[in-house]
Amino acid sequence: MSERKPTTALFSDPLRVVNLGLSSFAETLRASRVPVIDVDWRPPAGGDAALIRIIDNLKSDDEHAWSATITAANEKAIEHLLSAEPHLIGIGIARDVVPGMTDRTLLHAGPPITWDAMCGPMRGAVMGGLIYERAASTPDSAAQLAASGDITFDPCHHHQSVGPMAGVMTASMPVWIIENVTAGNRAYCTLNEGLGQVLRYGAFGDEVISRLNWMQNELAPILSQAIEKHGPIDMRSLLAQALQMGDEGHNRNRAGTSLLIRELAPFLVRLSEPSESIARVLEFLHSNDHFFLNLTMPAGKCALDAAADIPGSSLVTVMARNGTQFGIRVSGTGDRWFTAPAPIVDGLYLPGFSAQDAAPDIGDSAITETAGYGGFAMAAAPAIVQFVGGTPQLALDTTHRMRSITMAESRSYQIPAMGFRGTPTGIDVLRVAETGILPAINTGIAHKEPGIGMVGAGLVTPPFSVFADAARALAESLGKQEKDQMAAS
Repeated sequence: MSERKPTTALFSDPLRVVNLGLSSFAETLRASRVPVIDVDWRPPAGGDAALIRIIDNLKSDDEHAWSATITAANEKAIEHLLSAEPHLIGIGIARDVVPGMTDRTLLHAGPPITWDAMCGPMRGAVMGGLIYERAASTPDSAAQLAASGDITFDPCHHHQSVGPMAGVMTASMPVWIIENVTAGNRAYCTLNEGLGQVLRYGAFGDEVISRLNWMQNELAPILSQAIEKHGPIDMRSLLAQALQMGDEGHNRNRAGTSLLIRELAPFLVRLSEPSESIARVLEFLHSNDHFFLNLTMPAGKCALDAAADIPGSSLVTVMARNGTQFGIRVSGTGDRWFTAPAPIVDGLYLPGFSAQDAAPDIGDSAITETAGYGGFAMAAAPAIVQFVGGTPQLALDTTHRMRSITMAESRSYQIPAMGFRGTPTGIDVLRVAETGILPAINTGIAHKEPGIGMVGAGLVTPPFSVFADAARALAESLGKQEKDQMAAS
């Protein structure tokens, strides 16, 4: 039998403290040189007693609870997501291939929004899109047309599409066509213009419109021919390789762009096109490290769409921002949006700009994080911190933290620095609501005024309330489902 220490030893031994809660609680101890370990603890559900009861009920094994229903639904949803095989099958014109697209339809990023509520960069992109379509000749006339009610504004996500930053897609724009060969569904996205003064950041000058016209008249037709000769390109394979070469699939796409060039170059040089045209295409791809982003986004979109609309599933299928609101969708609550004001990005700014110039968070590109890469794969891309801020250790810590709110690890997207473990995949809205751990998103920063363009890049976390609201709505949907079943019987 071991000898017990006298009680007085408690006061004579060196003091070691574990601090739960605010780090400020331990400041006095640290000032006295007492070792303190901070534990990142927070009350479940942010201390919201009603939400705690809802989550406890949803997770309970009680026969009257819905744990078994949610578990079965999530197993189905996550399998759809993990088994998705997105392939690039071609390039089309939006009016010809995007469901529901018309000459008077203008798609945008994020949840639904009207012209009068749009932020500066989205307004700038809308004006540029209308000038590009020759529906207006000047920014002023484009703004008047946008406010007239003659243009139908709708989220990209309502049309199986995604758009980076302002996300504007108009009828004449060439779009990538990505098909999930596992489920047979498709997703669409415009071609990436590059950084700086570009439409998706709200710029609409002559240079922007000229570049869009060149992309429509030369870049897209040439790439389309090359893809046709190549055959479908396995996007899951390219993205998996890119993650092992230092990309994360959202704000760092240098490896992915290079891999795409490797795939297409032999077919490009064999086309019956002028050599100068082929050279311009290759030079553009080479100079635009973000070109691959507009492929990783629809790849994630068609994978997540296959996991949508499964009653009872708590899988988040959309995270998107329109520069005014941040919105999510959840598989078990269908097409319903849960929104809150869009946050400001914490990031690095281009010379001459600061946080005072920044628009709130904007774009559909958070579909990458929703699908299990982007910010969730930061550990694969430590160099990303040079672009968005932070340290290489932050990249590792971020990926590790995301495992706390996801349902699975990817079977395809692996991280060398973590022993080739799969990326955290499948955001569980109930885990976010319970833990308060928010999804990490890498993103660009647009100027708050229309017409200026990109001013920086950084990291952002969504508002907690959208996940709490979605958890409540999921409980309501399960309760309604149970009542409907009882009434039917």
